[in-house]
Amino acid sequence: MNLVTHVILTGGVGSRLWPLSRKSQPKQYLELFNNTSLFEMALERNATIANKVMVVGNIDNYQLSQKILEKKETKYIDIVESTPRNTAAAIAFAAFASNPDDILLVTPSDHVIEGSIAYKNAVLAAIEKAQQGFIVTFGIVPTKPETGYGYIEFKEDTVLSFREKPTEEVAQNFIEQGNFLWNSGMFCFKASVMLDEIKRFTPEIYKRAKIAWELNKNGRLDLDLSLAIPSISIDYAVMERSAKIKVVAATFQWSDLGSFEAVYDYLVAKKYPIDKNGNMVIGSDLYTAFIGVKNSIFVHTPTANLILQKEASQDVKELYNKLEKEDASLLN
Repeated sequence: MNLVTHVILTGGVGSRLWPLSRKSQPKQYLELFNNTSLFEMALERNATIANKVMVVGNIDNYQLSQKILEKKETKYIDIVESTPRNTAAAIAFAAFASNPDDILLVTPSDHVIEGSIAYKNAVLAAIEKAQQGFIVTFGIVPTKPETGYGYIEFKEDTVLSFREKPTEEVAQNFIEQGNFLWNSGMFCFKASVMLDEIKRFTPEIYKRAKIAWELNKNGRLDLDLSLAIPSISIDYAVMERSAKIKVVAATFQWSDLGSFEAVYDYLVAKKYPIDKNGNMVIGSDLYTAFIGVKNSIFVHTPTANLILQKEASQDVKELYNKLEKEDASLLN
């Protein structure tokens, strides 16, 4: 069996979870989950599957990963991006840092996954397909017409199409058709196969990422060389274009916790307290009363508070973008 490397992508800032998630402390490092961070959970989940660990992070928060890895005495390869260049570049760096036949299991660091047996079975199935030269994506069997996720149309293990985040009506139609999966953003492939496809479909990313990697200093990437790399997701760069894509339809419980609504649903499932009208407080032990509102979330931090209706969680991104222009200090 080929060497399996767990590649953890840690570059996200979790803008839809502001003010909990900040540039200096993104959501993957918040200990909201029984005093354990999502990053640590991702690490533990794959410890018995992978032979080694590789972390692709950024200059703003790679020290947070290091702190956890050192605490757990985990040996790892560290790739530190000087500026975010999206997932195509991040995955290219990981592949360049590996041997050609190494199997890379690429996972975000900020997802919640439950059902260890189902998860391991899905990963082993993906590894088997990757050994055969395929690039494997993980699709999650949907439990509701979710509008916050992309979808994968499939037949058996063949991907028919990738769909953007749909409207509620379209999402409901996907569910009724029965051949659509949530796109999890997790991948498995041989390093050489992925690099060949990046080179074929986005040669500029391949060329620029290769130069940046070859001139890295102890895993640290040069800023100017990095800025020359086109910023494109791996979905657009390869997954939607390659003929080598396969999908594993997974049944484990999964959430990208990409919004306060997702966090709310997860915490409620874990018996986190809410009042009789479904209102929740995050970040404060002070007595808090809700009058005349339902399904609201009050988020407290030392420098900012947020009050929102659960169903309006996706709109936090707009507030984040506004603060980026008006008071960026609140994002740090």
